[in-house]
Amino acid sequence: MSARRIIRLLALPLLLLAGVALAHTVAEGDQDFVKNSTGAQIVPFIYLGAKHMVTGYDHLLFLAGVIFFLYRLKEVALYVTLFAIGHSSTLLLGVLTGLHVNPFLIDAIIGLSVVYKALDNMDAFRTLFGWQPNPKLAVLLFGFFHGFGLATKLQELNLSRDGLVPNMLAFNVGVEIGQLLALSAILLVMNYWRRTASFTRHAYGANVVILTAGFVLTGLQLTGYLTGQ
Repeated sequence: MSARRIIRLLALPLLLLAGVALAHTVAEGDQDFVKNSTGAQIVPFIYLGAKHMVTGYDHLLFLAGVIFFLYRLKEVALYVTLFAIGHSSTLLLGVLTGLHVNPFLIDAIIGLSVVYKALDNMDAFRTLFGWQPNPKLAVLLFGFFHGFGLATKLQELNLSRDGLVPNMLAFNVGVEIGQLLALSAILLVMNYWRRTASFTRHAYGANVVILTAGFVLTGLQLTGYLTGQ
């Protein structure tokens, strides 16, 4: 696979984001199932959680940025674990306690998390400001926002209180399964690319694509917040 094709793959979310205002939107058929389900529905909610993660362009962009320059599996596992802790805690907290935040603003922050990671990969903070944010802390904190983003969408579906706890735990398990599947695919592509001479030449350009996608997502959410749509 050529470097140009890999960058095209990274650019694909840009085209998708242009027509999708809410990164965490739940598919219409899935919404109907969630609204009408009562009692514990463990397997379906695991499936829905996994489906959300592997189709969540904001999550995938952020994770791609996080692992872009991580070469050791131990480091990848550490950062992904931090993201999972943040994502899982606020997802469960938001849905189970009813803690609600504005979905547009949360998704705008999620877009900024993508922007942050691209800038970090481009060494922009140290170059421009002489200061480097703690990358582990940043991944954990942005994980909290990613979890709240999904929680706001689930709250809009008026989930039945009957079986809510096991269903949300199952959903969260599905999210983590989906994250592992998506991450494995990203790692396969990244590891192949890293073995080619073109990686060094095109790594900066790929992060510019990720940066632009983050700004697009942020702009869409802020526009939705200001217009109320």
